[in-house]
Amino acid sequence: MKSASRLTEPEPATATATATPPAPAPPPAPAPGAFRPVGVTVLRPHPSVSLLLHRRSAAVAATLVLLLAVAMLAAACLGQTYIAPGAVWHTLRTGSGQYDLVVNELRVPRIVLGALVGVALGLAGALVQTVTRNPLASPDVIGVGHGAAAATVLALSAGVVNSPGAMPAVSVVGGLAAAALVYVLAWRHGMQPSRFVLTGVGIGVALSAVVQLYLSDSELEAAETVKLWLTGSLNGRGWEQAAPLAVVLLVCLPALVWASRAVRPLGLDADTAASLGVRVDRTRLAVTVLGVVLAATATGAAGPIGFVALTAPQLARRLTRTPQLPLVCSALTGAVILVAADLAARTVLPPLEVPVGALTSLVGGPYLLWLLGRNRAGS
Repeated sequence: MKSASRLTEPEPATATATATPPAPAPPPAPAPGAFRPVGVTVLRPHPSVSLLLHRRSAAVAATLVLLLAVAMLAAACLGQTYIAPGAVWHTLRTGSGQYDLVVNELRVPRIVLGALVGVALGLAGALVQTVTRNPLASPDVIGVGHGAAAATVLALSAGVVNSPGAMPAVSVVGGLAAAALVYVLAWRHGMQPSRFVLTGVGIGVALSAVVQLYLSDSELEAAETVKLWLTGSLNGRGWEQAAPLAVVLLVCLPALVWASRAVRPLGLDADTAASLGVRVDRTRLAVTVLGVVLAATATGAAGPIGFVALTAPQLARRLTRTPQLPLVCSALTGAVILVAADLAARTVLPPLEVPVGALTSLVGGPYLLWLLGRNRAGS
């Protein structure tokens, strides 16, 4: 019995069996600059400054710059009078020649204005869509264009404005006032993006009714002037409208650099962005004001041109395949769209010139329907 019990007793564990295996050695620390995110290049212009360059976005931006140059050259050459590229360059360089009036006075100012308006609308659309987190939102959807139009017709009817030359300043004020009204009405213990868009649509419909009332009860000449401006056209516009818009873009450049970093957390939900230390409401307000200023200034320069601010950011995002709306590529896409659309508007039905706003709306309408159907299928 003793030997049997001795057999059943567990043997003491040896020191080798109970020893804890040694912890694996930690991996060696990566050398400085060894980590590179996929598709991103780290630039170090200064030892204390690091910049991330998305390689695909840079390639897309370079391609868009090339397309914009080609579109601007084609717009300078084509029209009722064809001018060879060499003659265009000679006229631009010397400021004289048989094509001086056509190139330097008619086409080039119009082309530059179209590019600047496209840049402003592309940036405004990207900023507003980022704040609202809604691809259907754009300044023309939330009432900026309608506010500019309503302010213009009210100023004409009250006698404050007697000439079309005073329309840009009035339209900028009207666009800013409409956006402020939308923001105030949409505020409920914070700005909810969905409420902001719906309120903007409602305000836009109401302001559009004001415009229609004016057109139905005004003299023929005044109604024709307002109707031409409402379609959005670059015809007859040039340096006088392009210079103020260029100044606004230059003044807003530091704010745009700040916004390019500030909008990244806004792509997340509000709670997550707030947990990262972002003042969500203040950032949304600042970015929205910046986008509205750009959109209102562009509207004042060329009239309400629809769907450029809506389509340009989404096209840029699909080209770059970035999680956030790219500001630089959105601006370049807007410029390419508007310059190409104005070229088509001038040459598609010669000698008739179609307002560029009518052409962009004609193309943008089906795009909006496709986007609505895509969002519905995704939900």
